[in-house]
Amino acid sequence: MTNWKKLTCTLQELRLDVALVCGQSFRWKEIKPGVFRSVLAGGVWTLTQTNEGDILYEVNRPETPKHKLSNKCRVTTHATTKTKFQLTDEDILKDYFQLNTSLKDLYDQWSKADSNFSKIASKFVGVRTLRIDPTENLFSFICSSNNNISRITGMVEAMCTNYGDMLMEMDGEKWYSFPDAACLTGPDVETKLRKLGFGYRAGYISSSADFIMQNGGTEWVKSLRNVTYAEAKESLLKLKGVGPKVADCVCLFSLDKTEAIPVDTHVWQITARDYMPKLTKTKSLTAKIYQEIGNCYRQLFGQYAGWAHSVLFSADLRKFKELQEKQHEPGLEIKREHGSTTEKQKNRKRQARKLVKTEKEVAKRIKTEIE
Repeated sequence: MTNWKKLTCTLQELRLDVALVCGQSFRWKEIKPGVFRSVLAGGVWTLTQTNEGDILYEVNRPETPKHKLSNKCRVTTHATTKTKFQLTDEDILKDYFQLNTSLKDLYDQWSKADSNFSKIASKFVGVRTLRIDPTENLFSFICSSNNNISRITGMVEAMCTNYGDMLMEMDGEKWYSFPDAACLTGPDVETKLRKLGFGYRAGYISSSADFIMQNGGTEWVKSLRNVTYAEAKESLLKLKGVGPKVADCVCLFSLDKTEAIPVDTHVWQITARDYMPKLTKTKSLTAKIYQEIGNCYRQLFGQYAGWAHSVLFSADLRKFKELQEKQHEPGLEIKREHGSTTEKQKNRKRQARKLVKTEKEVAKRIKTEIE
């Protein structure tokens, strides 16, 4: 890859190796150490991050016009405050990561409000909340019911492969758009999804797609960005298979409701351990307890309580424990496409004893390339 562009950033504002894989989006794949790829705004995006925090990215788009990819489905565009004709790749990336909001300032605010957060903040920076396409996020989290990240990822991939448009093939892998809600309607959708292993969630997806199309299509889902948190959540709860937690995930990760607090068993346990000891005596997550937990975080962290909650949630995930203990920066292990297999093998052998030196050399090469 030789078409890297650079978006100036810092590790305090964003860590790709956490934000992309902490359970907000289920489409990003780490194709090489520290290099992530997914579909965004009708293109295939490849991202990585320098040791200083700058984001390096490459965008590939299909040669076929969007309106010709399929008779029924269309590629999802990325809606921001600008029109689609004004958007640049940098605009799309900044909007997706919500970079106009200072995460460092929020961390400082939350640390002053909570000593527990302060301890976590010192070794777990850059955990930023994404702004995902609402339709993609809604159907992804409908798949999350009684499920784990690995299976959710598989189901989302199956929806894209079977109902989205094939955009292009890169490095031997085909990349698909997320299907429009219209693609998930019809008498055969539920049956096919069940055969693909979705179980009872197949009926939820089909029913929710029908509801969305009857109420104005995907634009109806996007329009929930323009109403209050309470109104957006109430609207989402009308969909089959959408409970309070799924509704809050969509509100927080897609609809700009920064005060939304998704509560699952994990969040319940964190809250009982660190904030509300009385919860240790409760046996189930009732609607009343759910609301109390959300209010606890909103009162403590303020307007962006949902973002703070996401930091606490991610910090408690087992896969990020080692990351916090080492307090290391994300490595820049970008394997150059034109590099020989022998060279790659040598680099891997050197990594154990010369990691720091190798990272500096790679960073220097990439800096030269993008300049």
